[in-house]
Amino acid sequence: MKTTDSSLIEDLTIQPVPEERRTGTARHLFSVWFGVQIMPLTLVMGVLGPTVYGLDIASTIAAIVLGNLIGAVFMALHSVQGSKLGVPQMIQARGQFGMYGSLLVLVVVILMYLGFLASIIVLARDTLVALVPALNPSLALVLTTGLTLVAVIFGYEFIHRLNRALLVLFGIAVILIAVFTFQAAGGGPGTSADTSFSVIGFLGMTSIAATWQIAYAPYVSDYSRYLPAATPSREAFWYTYLGAVVGAIPVMTLGALLVTAAGGDGSVAQLLDIMPGPIGVFVLVMLFLGAIDAAVINLYGPSLCTLTLMQTFRTGWKPGAFARNLVATCTAVIAFMVALLFADNFLVNYSNFIHFLMCLLIPWSIVNLVDYYMIAKGQYDIAAFSDVNAGYGAFNIPALATYILGFVIQMPFMSGDFFTGPVAAAMNGVDVSWLVGSVASFFLYLALVRLSAKRTPALAAAAA
Repeated sequence: MKTTDSSLIEDLTIQPVPEERRTGTARHLFSVWFGVQIMPLTLVMGVLGPTVYGLDIASTIAAIVLGNLIGAVFMALHSVQGSKLGVPQMIQARGQFGMYGSLLVLVVVILMYLGFLASIIVLARDTLVALVPALNPSLALVLTTGLTLVAVIFGYEFIHRLNRALLVLFGIAVILIAVFTFQAAGGGPGTSADTSFSVIGFLGMTSIAATWQIAYAPYVSDYSRYLPAATPSREAFWYTYLGAVVGAIPVMTLGALLVTAAGGDGSVAQLLDIMPGPIGVFVLVMLFLGAIDAAVINLYGPSLCTLTLMQTFRTGWKPGAFARNLVATCTAVIAFMVALLFADNFLVNYSNFIHFLMCLLIPWSIVNLVDYYMIAKGQYDIAAFSDVNAGYGAFNIPALATYILGFVIQMPFMSGDFFTGPVAAAMNGVDVSWLVGSVASFFLYLALVRLSAKRTPALAAAAA
C-alpha cells in the first residue's frame, strides 16, 4: 500500500480504500493468520482440554481439530468481504444493523478486543520474564504493551510485512516444540490417570476451539481490505482458512501434550526445562514475538472500531493516522491496567471470558454472513455506510432483533461457572449454546427479513 509522502505510517483508517491503493495478493493472508496463532495464549487453549475439561489427550486433540475446522469457516468467510468492500469489518456492520444499530455490536466488539489484548500481553509478559528472569514483571508488561503500540502506529503494511518475515521462523519454532515435547514424553503421546473422555468435556473443548476462530470474525477483513477488488473470493477464503487452522491446531495440541504427555503445567517456562538452552531461548523468543504479533491486531482493531463509533456521530469526519494512534495509545493504557487484574487466576478468568464471548459473537456473525452472502449478495453501497439518510437507515430491526434473540435463545443451553441454563443442567452440563445459537440466528434473520416491510431499498432490491 502507499503511505503519506513523509512517513511510513499508514494514513488511511476507516475510510474505503481506493482501488489505486489496493496492493498485495491473497497468499499474504496465510502468513497473518498463521503468525497470530504462534503464541503462548494458543498453547493455553490446548491446556484447557486436560486441565479444565478433564479430557484425555486423544479426546482433546479430536476436539481441537473439530472445533478449529468449524470455527475457521466463519472467520474465512468474513475475510473474503475485506477485498470486495475495502472497508473495516465494523464499518460494514452499518449495512446490516443500520448506522446507529451497529453501535450495539461495536461496543461488544471493543470489549472483546480489550479482553483478548489484556490476556495476550499477560502471557507475553510471562514469556519475557521466562527469558530474562531478572526482569521485573511490571516492567516486562510495560515493554510488551509498548512494543505492541509501536507496531500499531505503523499500521497495516507493517503488520503484513512483519508476519511474512517471521513465517518460516514461526514454523521452525512449532516443529522444535513438537520434537522436544514428544522426546520429553518418551516418544509417545502419553496420558494421565486423571483425564478421560466425557461428552461434556469434549463439547466444551470443541466449543472453545471453534470460538477461538470465530472470535477473529469481527476484524479478519480489516487485514484483507487493501487487497485488489478483483482478488478471487476462493483464494481469500482458503489462504485465510489454512493459515488459521494450520497455525492453531498444532500449537493447541502441543499445549495439551505438555500437560498430559510431558507431565508439566503447560506454561512457557516448562519449554525451557525440556529443551537445550539455545533452542529453548529461540522458541521462547518466537512465542514472545508471536504474542506481540497477536497483541498488535488486538490493538489495531479496537482503534478502528473506536474511530467508527465516534464517526457515527460526525459522519463528515475522516480520521487520519494521528486520530488512530491517539486512540490506540489510550486503548493500550486501558488494556495494560486490565492486564494487571487478569494476571491472578488467569486460566479461570480466561475460560469464562471466552465462553461469554462465544454467545455474543455467534448471532452477529450469522447476521453478517446471511446478509452478505444471501441477501445483499456482496453488493453494498459503500458511500451509504456513512450516511444515515441513505441506503441502510438508522436501525435494521431484523438484524438487531436477531442479535438480541439469538443471544437469549442460547441462554438455556449455556453451561459455565458464571451461568448454567436449565437445558444444559438437564443434560449434565453439556453446552451446545453455540450450535443452537448459530442455527436459530440463521433461520430467525432470514424469516424476519422476509417479514419486515421496512428493509432499505438497497437490500430490498438485492433480496428481490
